[in-house]
Formats: sequence, C-alpha cells, structure tokens
Amino acid sequence: MTDNSIYNNPLITRYASRQMSEVFSDDRRFRLWRRLWIALAESEMELGLNITPGQIAEMKKFADDINYDAAEKYEREVRHDVMAHVKAFGDQAKSAKAIIHLGATSCFVDCNSELIILRDALRIIKVKLVNVIDKLKSFALKYKDVPTLGFTHLQPAQLTTVGKRATLWLQDLMMDYENLVHLEKCFKLRGVKGTTGTQASFMELFNGDGEKVKELERRVVRKMGCDRVYGVTGQTYPRKFDYNVLCVLSQIAQSAYKFSNDIRILQNMKEIEEPFEKSQIGSSAMAYKRNPMRSERMGSLARFVISLPMNTAITASTQWFERTLDDSANRRIVNAQAFLALDGILNIYLNVSENLVVYDKVIARHIAAELPFMATENIMMECVKAGGDRQELHERIRVLSMEAGRNVKERGLENNLIDLIRADDMFAAVRDRLDEILDAKKFIGRAPSQVEEFISAEIDPILKDNADVLGVKGEVKV
Repeated sequence: MTDNSIYNNPLITRYASRQMSEVFSDDRRFRLWRRLWIALAESEMELGLNITPGQIAEMKKFADDINYDAAEKYEREVRHDVMAHVKAFGDQAKSAKAIIHLGATSCFVDCNSELIILRDALRIIKVKLVNVIDKLKSFALKYKDVPTLGFTHLQPAQLTTVGKRATLWLQDLMMDYENLVHLEKCFKLRGVKGTTGTQASFMELFNGDGEKVKELERRVVRKMGCDRVYGVTGQTYPRKFDYNVLCVLSQIAQSAYKFSNDIRILQNMKEIEEPFEKSQIGSSAMAYKRNPMRSERMGSLARFVISLPMNTAITASTQWFERTLDDSANRRIVNAQAFLALDGILNIYLNVSENLVVYDKVIARHIAAELPFMATENIMMECVKAGGDRQELHERIRVLSMEAGRNVKERGLENNLIDLIRADDMFAAVRDRLDEILDAKKFIGRAPSQVEEFISAEIDPILKDNADVLGVKGEVKV
C-alpha cells in the first residue's frame, strides 16, 4: 500500500511498468551482487585458490535469500553499502564468510551489476520500441493512399497521405532502433579489475600468474552471461557508456515527442484523435472537451528524458584519474529515472499508435478548402493544351483567387474558387473536367508507393528480426 504521508515517485506509481521498476529494484541489484560474489569465488576455486565446493554451495543456498535487516544494520554502522552486504551474506553463508569478495573492490559488484541492469533495461525498451514500429507500420499501410494536407511552417502545402506522414514517425524510430542495436553490440562488463584497474590484488592471490588472472576474469564474465569486457578501466567502468545509453534514450524520447506534438495538432484540427475512453473526463470545467491527455503526457515525460544526457556528460567529464565518488548519488537517480520515464512514454506510445482514430471526412473537407488554390496550375495547363493563352489564364486565376480568398478570410465563407472558375468562359475548355482535375489522389505523387517501398525495405527486416517479441500492448495506468 502506498504511504501517502511521504513523497512517492510518480514514475513508479503512475507511469512506468512494473517490469521496468523491478529491473532497477534493490532486490534485483543485491541478488546480482550475490551472483557476482558466487561467480568470483567459484572461478577462484576452479583456478586453484583455497576455496571449497561446500563454501560455494552455501553461498548459492542464500543467493536469493537476502537478509535485509542485517544489511541495513551493518550499513548504519560502517556507512558502506557493499561491505554491509558482504557482512550480511557472511552471516548466512558462515563457512564462506572469509572468502566472500576475495580480492575484489566495491566496484566489482557495483559496476558489473549496474551494467547488467542497464542491459536488461535496454532490452525492455527495445521490445516496446519494435512493437510501436509494428503498430505504426499497420497504420501507415492502412492509410497509405488517403490524401491529407501536407504542412510546411504549419501552413497548408502540397498534399501527402495520412500513411506517408506516419512513415516519418516510423523513420525516426527506425533510426533510434539502429542506434540501440549498435549500443547493444558495444556492451561490455567491467570485469575483474581490482581497486584501480590494475588487477594487483588478484596478481597477489595467484602469486604473480597473470594468465590465471586473465582467465579468472574470462570465467567470471562468462558466468554472468557476457562474453566481452572492457580492456582497461580505472576503478569503474567508463562513465561515457552511461552517456551513450542516455543519448539513445533521449533520441527515442525525441521521436515520441515529435509524434505526440503532431497528434496534438491533428486532434485540434479534428482530423486524428488519440483514444478517448467512455468514462474519461477531458476537463473538470468543460465537459465537452476531449483533451489529448496521452500525447501531452508523452511530451511531458519526453522533455524530462531529453534533458538528462547533459547530466551524464558532466559526470563522465569529471571523473578524476581512476575515479571519484561524486557520481554515485547522481547516477542512482539519473540512470533509473531515465529508463522509467522512457518506459512510461513507450507505454503510452503503444496505446496511442494502436488506437488512433482517423476522421477522413474532416480531412477531405480541409483538402477541399485548400486544393482549389493548389490545382490552379493544373487547370491552367489543361486550358493551354486546349489553345488558351498562358499569361491571360494566369492573370485571370490570380484575380479569381483573390476574390475567393476574400470570400474565405473576410466573409468567413467557403472557398468558392472552383465555382468562380467554372462560371468563367475563359475556362470553358475544362469546365466539364474540373472534378476530375480536382481529384485529390492526383496530387499525392508517389506517396502510396513510398509507404510500401519504405516499409518493405526498412521496416519489415526489423520486425522480422524481432518477430518473437511482437504483440505487446501499452498500459496507461491513469
């Protein structure tokens, strides 16, 4: 039950999934610490140190049975979280007490566990990202040939299609996916490096046998499910990796922000709406309102995530020599909250992208208000083909366009340019063909083909590679 007498992080209570919250939980972190201590001791035993199978078995017995009360008591005494958990683990695995954490520094468990947590969190993000891509793909194909006004400078421009516009959202996410995959390929553990990264303590344990020290690191890393390790470190893994991670999260947030802003504008125009539930209230005062709450929340959380890479850049650039500790409290907050916030964003993105409502009649009405102006070049060219004078036709269209513009702007009436052209004898040659000339689908270029080609070439390979994780839906808690 929530304790309402203290501050509760809304990323946990309102926005992020339980799955993501569990990845960054203390329970997950401390269980990883114990797995790392077991992997270290087991590997040291295999390489000849005086550690027994019985000690390893007792450590494994308590791997997931963390005595938190004891750990908290020890931390109040020693002011050191890792040593507090070493002591607490030793209280349970009594026969192994003397060899837990043998040769290691705190960052052996801190850094390696943090890297595993970041890797696992990135996998959750990747699953949700490809599912958003899958849902937008379906939307783009469904509406690939539905004409809509294009906008440049937020002013009506040449026509595009609803589906083609969706491919712009898709392309942003495709680029984010590529960056995330690259980040996965670069993933490494810190490994077994010792206090300042020289492995001096392990060289002492193995009587100067460098090959055994190298093999120790390889074995520990393999036992933790990884095959790559940083070649050199100070006491910590390079904090630039955190920056790289946060940049990828920021890029996904940027894409989501762009999408959410587009949907908010389209909802204002009544062309496309995000889902609105039967009992949902848009405004406490104005009962008729259908506010784009989900898209606004996406933007709000995205703004937070986008701001965070600068923080990690400062942390990476202020690590003195082999390390300082001014990163610790900061990173406990920033890394976790970046993932929790982006998880919340993608939950909403999944929900919205799967349930977008398109009002094609409103879209057609908006096209009808602007297309007459855009079609004048086509009308003029058809009249020239029929023997008309291009310059005279141009001037006449200019005059009629000004009159139609006044009708719209000054009188608040509909755009009557086509009616004016139809009634003008100068355009008699095309009078019976105006409806054909004004067919909106004649003004969308290759948009439908572009949608199909882009999805086939760029999107389908991503979805094929991730077919086993498709089908995820977005949960909006509140």
